[in-house]
Amino acid sequence: MHATSFKILLILSSIAIFFSCAPKQHKVKIINAKEQAISKPKESDKNFIKNVILKEFEEWEGTPHKMGGNSKRGIDCSGFAHYMYTKLFDINVPRTTKQFFTAGIKINKSQLKPGDLVAFMPRSYPRHVGIYIGNNKFIHASTSNGVMMSDLGNPYWEKYYVMSRRIIKN
Repeated sequence: MHATSFKILLILSSIAIFFSCAPKQHKVKIINAKEQAISKPKESDKNFIKNVILKEFEEWEGTPHKMGGNSKRGIDCSGFAHYMYTKLFDINVPRTTKQFFTAGIKINKSQLKPGDLVAFMPRSYPRHVGIYIGNNKFIHASTSNGVMMSDLGNPYWEKYYVMSRRIIKN
C-alpha cells in the first residue's frame, strides 16, 4: 500500500470511528482532469462526506470574511474551501479561486453531490467558490456575512453561478 493511500485511509478511518457512521475503509482522492469515469458514490458515502463537512462547518459558521485570511479571525472563500478539503479529506487543493476553477473535473449542476465545488462570478467579486452539501445548499465564506450556508436557488447565486467541479472521487 502506498504511503499516501495509507495516510488517507488512516485519517478517514479515524474520522469514521469518531463519527460512528462511516464504513471502516472509506477512500477519497482528488480527481484529475484526465480521468474519464466517475464512480457513482453509494448513499452511505454521500452521507459520510456531508456529515463530516457539516460538523466542521458548525465550528466555522459566522467566521468573518477577510481577503487572504486563513483562520477563524477571518477567511476568504478559497481559503475556507482549501481548509475544508485539506483538513477533512487530506486532499491537496489549490488556494486561489482562479485555481479552483480548473481543479478536479467539471460536472453538470444536476450531478452535484456533497463535497463538490460550486463556482460563481459575481459582478462585485471576480470569482467565488463554495462547497455543495446537498439539498441545493452550499457553504462558503461570504464577503458580507462570513462563513455561512446559502441556497443555490437564491436568485443572486443562480444569476452568478458558472460551474460545478468534482474534487473528491469515492
